[in-house]
Amino acid sequence: MLLHAWLLLVALTTLTSGINPGVKVKLTQKGLDYGREIGIASIQKKLKTIKLPDVSGSQKVNPIGKVSYSFTNMHITNAGLPQSAVSLVPGAGIRLSIGNAYMSLNGNWRVKYLKIIKDSGSFDLSVSGLSITTTIAVNSDETGRPTVTGNNCAASVGDVSIKFHGGASWLYNLFKSFIAKALRSALEKQICPLVADAISDANPYLKTLNVLAKVDEYAEIQYSMVSSPVISASSVDAGLKGEFYNVGKHQEPPFTPAVFTMPSQSSNMLYIGLSSYTPNSAGFVYTTAGALSLYITDDMIPASSPLRLNTQTFGTFIPQIAKQFPGLMMKLLVKAGKSPVITFESNNATIKASGTVTAYAIQANGTLSPLFVLNMDGSVSAQVFVSGSRLAGSISLNELNLTLGTSYVGDFQVKSLDRIFQMVLKVVILPKLNAHLAKGYPLPTIGKMKLVNTQLQILKDYMLIGTDVQFSG
Repeated sequence: MLLHAWLLLVALTTLTSGINPGVKVKLTQKGLDYGREIGIASIQKKLKTIKLPDVSGSQKVNPIGKVSYSFTNMHITNAGLPQSAVSLVPGAGIRLSIGNAYMSLNGNWRVKYLKIIKDSGSFDLSVSGLSITTTIAVNSDETGRPTVTGNNCAASVGDVSIKFHGGASWLYNLFKSFIAKALRSALEKQICPLVADAISDANPYLKTLNVLAKVDEYAEIQYSMVSSPVISASSVDAGLKGEFYNVGKHQEPPFTPAVFTMPSQSSNMLYIGLSSYTPNSAGFVYTTAGALSLYITDDMIPASSPLRLNTQTFGTFIPQIAKQFPGLMMKLLVKAGKSPVITFESNNATIKASGTVTAYAIQANGTLSPLFVLNMDGSVSAQVFVSGSRLAGSISLNELNLTLGTSYVGDFQVKSLDRIFQMVLKVVILPKLNAHLAKGYPLPTIGKMKLVNTQLQILKDYMLIGTDVQFSG
């Protein structure tokens, strides 16, 4: 899995333009340390793939003269990275430091001297005190997704010890210092390219960032990048667009994100702040798409309810309906007039909405005869929660105010209809909305990223999600 788990967290922080974000992300030191644990295991695996070239040559040795030698079939048998640390370098990136690493390898040796005498055997080489440092730079590609590269890598080998097997023991000392120096150089040259490869191997995973995430047939949410990350000594802070769009049509809402400030918390690996701009852009999308309208018929009312959608029931409150349209079923059209507005206060999310209710009598031939139009204003409370990697919720009615817009049956007291429309809201409209809200919409994630130990707070103007993460696959 290479370094991708750690770098995928960092990926959420690579941004490119200059508008206020609708969503903010904070990656803490705890998050970096989690990624380091996975990344170190991946680098260790990568180092075991080192392939050292055969080494051959000749050396003049007194008193026997020129001795030809070769060291072949060298391969790594073990590698360990017991000490490592990751830190943030303001303005540069993320520094990975590895110390007191060790490696071991074995191979074959062969010598020829006095033109006719040959000797051979095997050897084991142990490397200790290996150190590696590199800086990981985070950028964005043409799609707005993050890419990572390793820069300024340095690797040095501490001690090298060799144990020869087979052959004449007096030959060993001739080559110990030479082969140790040659293999030290060969190792140091290969380590940094392998570390750079391990970092680059994360890029295919980074391409799975849900920059444009489908919500349903009406909406998708964009998590494109809006500014460069701000790297401090303790966290990486960045912003994502966090805006809903109509599927296939990117129409900006008539409002912009307000500035909000994330708190300096660090007990979780990752913090995601979602401003009221994000759900308000969703309201704009669904209103523009005409999705916030619903025809209500009598078969949608529970059979146990004494209130029915027919002219007999409504005639009890508006006698002229029963007189003009006796014995007919009715249909209601509930339609949003403008986009709902959500506000966040401490521990409270409130949605204010307005619209119209048009009542029709259904004639025997199916023709709809309009009876009246009511203006409707109300508010609901929202309960918000994280479900998997999605933000979900439910709503409950706070208040409902009805006023008469147009009447086709003469004047009547709108107040007398409150009971009916309270019932319609509670047993038909709110359950349908809650069923949709329970599905939630996707949070910014990459690959098989799982949110764990998640907490959600509603604060002034935004929601704060604190979470740890796990990666699999």
